Amino acid sequence: MAAGDTQFQLVTFQLGAELYGVNIMDVKEIVKTQSVRPIPHAPHYVEGIFNLRGEIIPVMNLHKRFRLEKKSGDEFDGEMSGLIILNLDGIKISIIIDKISRVVMINSSDVKPPPQMLTGIGSEYILGVVQQGNSYLIVLDIRKLFDPKELQKLISTQN
Repeated sequence: MAAGDTQFQLVTFQLGAELYGVNIMDVKEIVKTQSVRPIPHAPHYVEGIFNLRGEIIPVMNLHKRFRLEKKSGDEFDGEMSGLIILNLDGIKISIIIDKISRVVMINSSDVKPPPQMLTGIGSEYILGVVQQGNSYLIVLDIRKLFDPKELQKLISTQN
């Protein structure tokens, strides 16, 4: 989000019981769940890597990163789960999601500062929270979720 923007778009998705959003400008694509190869000695939240059209992409598990319970299979439609491919300043990563929701337009003025602690997620990972009726949309700061040097190391050791 650039300073001065009055509106921006978020790709929203569900993880456990919560609704999250990431800036659409950081999303490259959304794909079905892929076959993931584990990486030895990777951080606990890294599921592994997969090959997407010849490109090796690390797979991050936000359930593990945020210490969230994964909903049981019958609570979510497997057709709606998958991976969101993000482009972090030239480094592509993917995050596992329970259910893709939709793209929403948000007014910058509707984004409130994150509370100190929200369902186990540290506020350092959250840009803000948007109230939507009786629920909340948590806007993630994807650049703070993952250490770029660590990601680059994961990718370079697999090529």
